[in-house]
Amino acid sequence: QVQLVESGGASVQAGGSLRLSCAASGPRSYLMAWFRQAPGKEREVVARIYIGSGSTYYDGSVKGRFTISQDNAKNTLYLQMNSLKPDDTAMYYCAADLRSSSWYSLNSIARYSFWGQGTQVTVSS
Repeated sequence: QVQLVESGGASVQAGGSLRLSCAASGPRSYLMAWFRQAPGKEREVVARIYIGSGSTYYDGSVKGRFTISQDNAKNTLYLQMNSLKPDDTAMYYCAADLRSSSWYSLNSIARYSFWGQGTQVTVSS
């Protein structure tokens, strides 16, 4: 079993920056991602990374502003968020999966077997 613990969420003003961390324990994941969920909205993928290759993907709404990265020595996933906007306000979740393939889309919630408890990011204008 993979256990994920997020941290780093906070309240910031628009234009500010935050770095979220996700400490992982257990077997090494194949795929990890950051999702977010705003009140009344569905959970959506923000960014994902293949742990082995380091290949990344970003949703269009955050591309150029957010950076997903990993520190294998610390078994930690990061999300550097710059130029934050009020629309970025949401609960941010770290997700992981051990499988190299699945019927589900890489951006689908169902693709990920393990989830953290979430960390709140609030951006004020």
